[in-house]
This record gives sequence, structure tokens and C-alpha cells, in this order.
Amino acid sequence: MRGDRLSESALERAFLVGIDVRSRSRVGAGRVTAQAQAARHAASATAPAESPSDVPSQALSKTASAKPVIPEFDAHESLAELRTLAGSAGAEVVGEILQRRERFDPATLIGAGKLEEVAGAAASVNADLLLFDHDLSPSQQRNVEKIVRRRVIDRTQLILDIFARHARTREGQLQVELAQLQYMLPRLAGRGIEMSQLGGGIGTRGPGETQLETDRRKIYRRIRHVEQQLENVRRIRAQQRQRRESAPVATVALVGYTNAGKSTLFNALTRAGVLSSPKMFATLDPTIRAVTLPSKRKVLLSDTVGFIRNLPHTLVSAFRATLEEVQRASLILQVSDASSRLSAEQDAQVEIVLKELEAEKKPRLRVMNKIDLLDDDVTEKLINHSRRDDADHYGSNAVYVSAVEGTGLDHLLDRIDGIIGEDPISRIRLRVPQKEGKALSLLEAKARIHSRAYKDGIVELEAEAPESVVRRVAEFVV
Repeated sequence: MRGDRLSESALERAFLVGIDVRSRSRVGAGRVTAQAQAARHAASATAPAESPSDVPSQALSKTASAKPVIPEFDAHESLAELRTLAGSAGAEVVGEILQRRERFDPATLIGAGKLEEVAGAAASVNADLLLFDHDLSPSQQRNVEKIVRRRVIDRTQLILDIFARHARTREGQLQVELAQLQYMLPRLAGRGIEMSQLGGGIGTRGPGETQLETDRRKIYRRIRHVEQQLENVRRIRAQQRQRRESAPVATVALVGYTNAGKSTLFNALTRAGVLSSPKMFATLDPTIRAVTLPSKRKVLLSDTVGFIRNLPHTLVSAFRATLEEVQRASLILQVSDASSRLSAEQDAQVEIVLKELEAEKKPRLRVMNKIDLLDDDVTEKLINHSRRDDADHYGSNAVYVSAVEGTGLDHLLDRIDGIIGEDPISRIRLRVPQKEGKALSLLEAKARIHSRAYKDGIVELEAEAPESVVRRVAEFVV
């Protein structure tokens, strides 16, 4: 108990600042909004009409020609996500404020008057830092800190901090460090006029380099060192992948929005015991485990880092070595939170990152997770609807599961089995002498046996077996 009290008292007190720019939502201006619109259009074009939108039960009544409605994050939902991010970073949220404006203020983002109000509110609750639900330019961050007299952190810096907090392996720590260095570099420029020799005046004349130039040189040197180490990691990973690809074993990559339940699903399918947590970005380091399909083929399942709205580009670049597993996968399982009103918008954000990784054209299977959080009658309708589509040659590209309760996992494995093309399955008839124990054991372990009969020391079998197994028992095939 004493340890719990100490850990609670050590939490930093955070005050959240959200921004709702009404003009952007009306006219659709802004680079990020345009990206999201493009991704939503792509998601609408590729997704089947039966895919659930905000209310799964409504999705069942859509006609084939109806376009799914994809809700966007509003300012309150964005602030709620920032609240969750703050908790994952180890902060205690002690207050928040939402500023509505027609446009961003170039000096302080939210305007000088509102900033004075924020400063007073943060002081009244004794906040240690301010968390902005938006990216701040270096000058904006300095201007805000001068007025509020507290540490100021923007959305990207907060996500980087969470990544640094959760990185466990050396590879993960290197990737996070590279992203932090790339984020820090442009922010050195505004640390004070005293750091510039170009302005002239007392204290700026004389030989030698400025502190700014020294810091930049150190960061560039460190970036090169980290990039070299990550290149070594990429080379080792490529060698491991080459060895894996020499055998006919497919790789299936789990992708999805952060906290969609990927690691829980990974554990349910592989019994791997990977950390699964309601905190965002609990999984940073990639994990690969084997899964046996109903056909008795094996596939390698890869758990990857979760994506998020406006994921910093530096993170996508830094984690490219890890995300190469997605690029080389035979099948992508796109995991969504079926209980979230914003699951379609979250999928659109995942689409943006997949496009950046040039993996958007990979074969993909939608996995709607957390159906245990829906009403029982809705859950039953969704599962029955999915199985009817399955009977109709996989008409709908979505499977509904609960990784926590294990619901729908057998159906998911069947669907994966039907999509994977590596080591294809064929139906064969065999006559195997009973003395050929090795061949019979191989078939028992690696094939699905539909019938078996014994006659005159011969075992007559009808089975479905992968091509790699058929080659090994070819002499017994009828």
C-alpha cells in the first residue's frame, strides 16, 4: 500500500488543452484533414457495404449500394484520446479546457487572451505541465511557456514520451531515440538570440562555433550512429526473414489502431503471453509466434505497434525496420474495436499509415474485436451475418471476435486458412502399408484425415494435406 501511495504521489499533474477549429471542419482545410478524407474514401471503396460503421446493428440493414457513413473525431473525442495518452505517459489529469476558434493563432495557437485563462486555471490546480492536443511550432512552444511558466508538451512529444516509456528491447529503444532526435533537431533553432553569431553585437563576435552549432553537430553525429545501428538491425532481420521464407510458411501481420486489442488477440491465438494492456502503445517491440491452422499448416503471426491519428512521421520512419514485417506479410489482419463509435475513422487512420508503408494493396482481412462489449442480440446477429457471408465464398471481408472470451477465433482461423496461398492444400487418396509408420505419423500430424480403412496390411486414407506433405508421401498417393 505504501508503494502504491508513493507511485501515485510521483505522478505528474497535467492540464489538457484542446483546440476546435471550426473553419477547418466546415471547409475541410488542413493537410491532416485532407489525408483523412482521402483515406476514408479509400476505405469506403475497398470495404464491403456490410462492414459495420458506428452502430453495428445499423450496418446489417444497409443495402449493397449504400455507402457506409464514417464519423470523424470531434474535438471532445480528440480530447478524450489525449486524456488516455496522458494516462499512458504516467500523468494525472487535473484539469482541461477546450478552445474554439475560427483559425489557429500563429503566435500561441490558442490566442493570448485564452492563454492567460489557461495559465490561471493551470495554476489553480497546481499543474506541473500543459499538454496540447495539437503540434506546436518551436516559437509557439516558447511563447506559451513564457506566459504559463510551466512545461509545455505537444501531441507528438507526448507520443514520443510514451514510446520511450514502453520500449523494452535495444531495437525499440534505438527507434524511439532516433525519432526523438529528429523531433528535437528543428527545435534547437529558437533557444535564444545569444546563440547566433549572425546578428552581431556584444557577446556574439569572435572565433569558434556557437552553442547551437555545437548542439546540432552532436545531434547529427548521434543520429548517424543510431541509424547505423538500426541498419544493422534491419540487416539481421532481413537475414532472419530470408531463412523463414526459404520454408513455405506464410507470415500474417496484425495491424490496427492502438488499444484495438491486437496483443490480446495475439495471445489468444498463440498463447504467447505478450503484455496486453488498456494503455495506449503497450506493444512496441515486435513478436512473432507460430500458429497452427485447421488444415494443420503453420503460419507465423506477427504483433506490431499500434497506429494512431496523426502518427508522427518521424515514428513511422524510425519504426520502418519493425514495420517491414507488415510490408512482407502474406496477409494483414486489420483489427478494429467493434464497440467504438469511431472504429471506421480509426480504420481510415490505419489506412494512411499502410499507404505510407506501401502495404495498402496487401491481402487483408478485417477482424472486428471486442464484440463482448456489445449487446448480446447485436453480437449474435453479427456472428450469424459473418458466417452466412462465409458460406457465400467469403462475401464479407470481416470476422467478428472477442479475443478476451475466445468467441469467433475458430472461425477466424478458418478464414485465414482459406486465404493463405503458401503451401496449398490438396485432397488426396493414399494406400500406405502399415509398416510405414513414419509416413503414417507424418499424415497424422500434418494432414486432415477424412476417412481411414484397414485392408490386408494396407491403410487406405482420404485426406487434405499441404503440398509439402504430399511431396513426402507421393509414392503412396493413388
